[in-house]
Amino acid sequence: EEGIDETLTYMDFPTQHWTRIRTNNTMERVNREIKRRTRAIGAFPDGQSALMLVCARLRHVASSSWGMKKYLNMAHLNYLEYTTLDEIAN
Repeated sequence: EEGIDETLTYMDFPTQHWTRIRTNNTMERVNREIKRRTRAIGAFPDGQSALMLVCARLRHVASSSWGMKKYLNMAHLNYLEYTTLDEIAN
């Protein structure tokens, strides 16, 4: 019960963002992609080659369409900010 406030902090944001903030699907997908690639290789000669593979996959993810998707629509936060500022001004 003492950690309930930290658990529900996502509710401070607009409801449209709750699912995206609450879950970590994007990072889980990246981790699955890296795991899939490293398992295909098997054993690496050294840590540097494993790091090179991970960096190559991350570069691929960043440049691909699913790495460039907008994760959150910031218009909801902008509206919330302007509404709050208007309330403070009045």
